[in-house]
Amino acid sequence: MAESGMEHFVTTVSEDHETTCWGCGLRLLLPTYAPVFKCGWCGAITNQNVNKPETKCLWWRRLRDRCFVCILFIFMLFVICGGIWAVYPVVFSVSYTCGIVHSILTMILASTTVSTFSLAAFRCAGRPPIILWGSYPVVGKGDLENYTFCHYCSKPKSPRSHHCRSCGICVLDMDHHCPFIGNCVGAANHRHFIAFLFSAVFSTIYVSIMSAYAGWHIWPPLKYRSLGHLNGFGSSDLALSAFKEVIFALQSSAVQMSARGLILFYLFISSVSLEIGLSALLWQQLCYIYEGKTYLSHLSSQGGDQIDEKDCQNIFRFFGCPYSVLRCLPSLRNSPKIHKK
Repeated sequence: MAESGMEHFVTTVSEDHETTCWGCGLRLLLPTYAPVFKCGWCGAITNQNVNKPETKCLWWRRLRDRCFVCILFIFMLFVICGGIWAVYPVVFSVSYTCGIVHSILTMILASTTVSTFSLAAFRCAGRPPIILWGSYPVVGKGDLENYTFCHYCSKPKSPRSHHCRSCGICVLDMDHHCPFIGNCVGAANHRHFIAFLFSAVFSTIYVSIMSAYAGWHIWPPLKYRSLGHLNGFGSSDLALSAFKEVIFALQSSAVQMSARGLILFYLFISSVSLEIGLSALLWQQLCYIYEGKTYLSHLSSQGGDQIDEKDCQNIFRFFGCPYSVLRCLPSLRNSPKIHKK
């Protein structure tokens, strides 16, 4: 009698609530229709509403990057060759020792800048790790934790990877895509990019100093107009009139300047402009490294509650400093507090 009183319920599963995980191939039952879900076995994240995007402008982005790389490389060669042609006669005329020291410094800065630029531009930015996926016997529990499926590459994408539409590949620890090097800045070339910024900043500072020094020696003598008419002006008007006289004298002497002087003037203006922009970019990059982030992770964390640990050890760890040395660094944040009784 007890068994006859039991009620039996039969439920049917809708096809909309049954789906397949792309990572392990297991069929999953969802309580409701979810466009994004995470597999309970392998940990892969699936987005069912994403269609494969079109990549018609990929060739245009690559052509743009190649043009930027060629322009920047030609500009570096112009600065090196133009600086040698314009500065060397002036430096060697001062003293032979000064010329030798200048030659050594120029070779070191030029070779360092060109080599780090080549490594950052032509080295692979870093590909995600290759991992097995697609079937249950191959994929173990948690092997694809927080992995997503890249619909551009049709391959798994690790949580630390990002797809670059300009390069057409997924990049591990991608910071940003730099059109001036024609490449992404990622895990494999981020150090070379920072080294290139350091070298470029020091090189532009040195170029601006040497071009100003050489231009001072070869600048034509200034010819001022009659200054007797300035005696009747007040202090403010006198300063403004004197400034106008200096500008007029500089313009008059610039007309008589040789080709070497014009190149030195252009090198000074361009090097000062570049060192300001590159210094700002280098400072921004070092701030992100100090925070333990990349540019993309910084953008994704804006407006969230995620707080990363800010420490100088992040900078040493980024440049490959050994762990034995990191243990010797003082860390006030992690040091135990001493309470006085």
